Amino acid sequence: MKVGVVNYGGGNLRSVVNALVSFGIEPQVLESADGFDAVTHLILPGQGEFGDVMSQLEKRGLVDPLREWISSGKPYFGICVGYQILFEGSDEADDVPGLGIIKGRCVRFAEAEGKKIPQMGWNSAVPENVGGRFWKGLGEEPYFYFVHSYYPVVEDPAWAVAKTNYAGEVFVAAVEKGDSIACQFHPEKSQDAGLGLMRNFLGI
Repeated sequence: MKVGVVNYGGGNLRSVVNALVSFGIEPQVLESADGFDAVTHLILPGQGEFGDVMSQLEKRGLVDPLREWISSGKPYFGICVGYQILFEGSDEADDVPGLGIIKGRCVRFAEAEGKKIPQMGWNSAVPENVGGRFWKGLGEEPYFYFVHSYYPVVEDPAWAVAKTNYAGEVFVAAVEKGDSIACQFHPEKSQDAGLGLMRNFLGI
């Protein structure tokens, strides 16, 4: 197993690399698609604005290679914006298309009295299949660390695998298909539950 971490000039790269190193894995940091052939797993850390992330990926020639990697069923782990870009677009950047792997669009949390936007802090993600490959050992309602103002509305229910309730607004916190998983929260900052999810993705 060789793990590649995509560096698009933003994102929470160092925390993800540190988590992998704690597992005894020295990841390859990839700034272009040139190294894709040398890795077996891809992780795209997320932090930043949807349109800017897509622009940076385009500048590095990563949009089509990422789309091909995920569509072909190779192992992919998308985190936060690395989750959101799997969809067709986002209200955060109206005119910027996403990768279009999953039908749906990212929307902003609805304003409500007493509701803080962005959501920032710990919340549960309830998996539909507690014993599933990626979720085994995490319990019925694991807690993860979230930082976001937008979330995807998933139009293809076959992808949706975990939901979160933030101040009465329920959204899909994680999707998966085959060897790919992506989540709105930050597993690399989520202590045992998050590191367990990453271990399950890597099969270690």
